[in-house]
Parts: sequence; structure tokens; C-alpha cells
Amino acid sequence: MITLFGFGPAFGLPDPSPFVMKTEIQLKMAGLAYRRQRGAPPDAPKGKIPFIVDGGARIADSTFIRWHIERAHGVDLDRGLTPTQTAQAWAVERLLEDHLYWALLAARWLDDANFARGPAHFFDGAPDGVREGARERVRATLHGHGLGRHAPEEALQLAAKDLESLSALLGDKRYLMGDAPCGADATLAAMLAGILTPFFETPLRDAALTHANLVAYRGRMLAQYYPQFAAEAA
Repeated sequence: MITLFGFGPAFGLPDPSPFVMKTEIQLKMAGLAYRRQRGAPPDAPKGKIPFIVDGGARIADSTFIRWHIERAHGVDLDRGLTPTQTAQAWAVERLLEDHLYWALLAARWLDDANFARGPAHFFDGAPDGVREGARERVRATLHGHGLGRHAPEEALQLAAKDLESLSALLGDKRYLMGDAPCGADATLAAMLAGILTPFFETPLRDAALTHANLVAYRGRMLAQYYPQFAAEAA
């Protein structure tokens, strides 16, 4: 059986990491048996969560995990998509993971109130200085990425454009590419769940709430894959 290593429930979500949620949703989409186990970045093959253990293989990074389960278990999460739709789904994932995610990270870690409410508790019981040291590393990473170089209102403008684009792409469809979910739906659902959780009050959440179809989509996906969290995350 596959073992998925994540952080565990937090912030009113099945996992605080959208990448863990993405992988878990994809495992559910694939109909594969798995178990969850708490993990920590120092234990991970690439120093990041999630990772999986599948037989003798230890696979890190949510995208490489997806490719592994498709190859090793004969699954195609994009079955039925045209080559153009497959390319569009990949582009959406890159927008989500390489751009919008960083706005989510900044909303949780750089805002003093949100940091104290959420990420600071990752370090409860840690020695003095560990908590602020980790926060400064996140701040430096955001600066290196580029989003952290912008004023908060400028970063929000960029993220709001991402959300506007996602809303337009989804339109009135049930799933990103039509009537059936594809691999990218796992990424979109996980990211929207992280942004829209009422656990945090953020301008990013406010921006997402202006798109009724994204809110409804988040609700449908949680009801389908995490029914026990659907009401709490609303």
C-alpha cells in the first residue's frame, strides 16, 4: 500500500499544504489504496512535503508523485483530454504552483496576525529563535522568487489577475476541462481550499470570494473528496 507523508489537518483543512492535498486528491481520483502518515521535511527525500513510499520507491514532489503513480499503477489522470486540453491543464498547474501559491504563502507567513494564528504554531515547543528564523527564511524565499519584492498591494494585484483568469477558464463547467475531473483539478481544488479557508482573513481570500464559480467549485471538490471538511472550510 502507498504511504502518503503530509503534515496532518490544520487551518480547517485536511492538510495546510496544497501540495499534500493535491497528491491525496489524485490518489483518490486514481482509486488507489493509501494510508496517511505525518512527515517532516528533514525526513523527506528532497527536504519537502509531500512524499510517498510505494513498495521500495520513495518519491518526492507532487508532480513526480503523480507521474510515478500513473506509470507504476497504469493510471491516466488526464484520460479523455485532447492534446490541447492536456497542455492547457499543465499551464494552469504552473500558474497555480509557480505563481499563485506564493501569494498564499505570503498571506500566511508575512502578515503578523495570520502568522501568529497559523504557521507560528508549527514551532510550538521549539527552542527560542527557531520560529522567527523559519519566518525569515520564508521571507527570503519569497524575495528570491520575486513576489516578495513587491508591495503587498502590488502582489495582490498579480494574484487577483490569476484568480480572474482561473474563473474565466473554469466558466460554468463542473470541472476544469468539462464534465470529468483531470489531474489539474486536484491542484486547483487544493489551492482554492487553502486560499478560501475562513481560518485566515486575507485580502487574497477576499479577492477569491468575488468569483462565485471558484467558490462553488471549491465546495463541490471538497464535498467530493473531503466531505468531512466541506462544512468547516466553507
